Amino acid sequence: MKRNELLKYLRSKGCGLLREGGKHSWWHNPKLKKRSAIPRHSEIKDILAKKICNDLGIEPLK
Repeated sequence: MKRNELLKYLRSKGCGLLREGGKHSWWHNPKLKKRSAIPRHSEIKDILAKKICNDLGIEPLK
C-alpha cells in the first residue's frame, strides 16, 4: 500500500501527525490517546498498515 493512501485514511479517522522522528513519523489518535510510528517508505506492507491501525484504535484499511 502507498504511504500517502494510509496517511489519508488516518486523517479521515481523526488521527494526526504528532511529531517527526529520525526514521519514522509519529501519529496519534487524540480521542483514544494512542500513538504509532509510521516509517517513511513510499510502500508500506499491508500487515504493517493493519498493525498501525490497531495501534491507533481504528478499523484497519481494507
